[in-house]
Amino acid sequence: MAFVTEEQIQQFHEDGFLVLEEFFTTEECDAMREQIQKIIAKMDVPPHCRTEFSTNEKEQLQAQGSADYFLTSGDKIRFFFEKGVFDEKGDFLVPKEKSINKIGHALHAYDPIFKQITHSSKVQELGRKLGFEKPVVVQSMYIFKQPRIGGEVRPHQDATFLYTEPLGRILGLWLALENATQENSCLWFIPGSHTNGITRRMVRTPPGTIPCTQFIGSERTYQDSQFIPVPIRKGGLILIHGEVVHKSELNSSEWSRHVYTFHLMEAKDTSWSKENWLQPTPELPFPPLYT
Repeated sequence: MAFVTEEQIQQFHEDGFLVLEEFFTTEECDAMREQIQKIIAKMDVPPHCRTEFSTNEKEQLQAQGSADYFLTSGDKIRFFFEKGVFDEKGDFLVPKEKSINKIGHALHAYDPIFKQITHSSKVQELGRKLGFEKPVVVQSMYIFKQPRIGGEVRPHQDATFLYTEPLGRILGLWLALENATQENSCLWFIPGSHTNGITRRMVRTPPGTIPCTQFIGSERTYQDSQFIPVPIRKGGLILIHGEVVHKSELNSSEWSRHVYTFHLMEAKDTSWSKENWLQPTPELPFPPLYT
């Protein structure tokens, strides 16, 4: 495993993201990929769960937001689909393992393989190096970025969705389970964009309201020229500051781009917004990273 240096930590603070190649082994990546296939094989897709996932704001609010399925997925392992993978009867138009956009949001708590990776000694060590005193795991996702249909993710800041007071308490860890290149839709970042706060928040609407989330404020306008591509090899880890602006394009290639990603919050002297879509539950309070 790559040892994290002081220079790298300095770089992270400057850019708002950091690439750590070869953080996980090929074997660890393959174990996660095999495990997710087992989870998909057992997947039962109840008709009401056939929620198409979209980052187009309006559709996101209708499809994800209005679905109680999404709002109550924080302490479960649930399935979110790409657009156009079901016919009007709700049957698959593509093989089911090619239909999923992501699986979330509690793999880290309920699946033994993902739990082991999330709390692995190298992740704990990294947390300590970054100065986290009481980090907790707030959510996790397995993202597929399917060949040809893996949808675009528009420029955003994670703190829009995972808001804390003060800001600066959220860290994303993004683990490439396959090589991520410009061809199969690697991440793009605006270096240094994590220092201007946020201008948009996604919040819960009053209980019983449809849609059940809404955006307050609006995203700043960014130029394509501000972004730099950040390709990474299988096993590599990208650290993502909660306020750094990032995006990914539609995957128009023949290759998927599987990723396991999870978010940490520094719980010491931090308040998690009660308005966030994601809330800890009595069944699953946010688990401490350090075991």
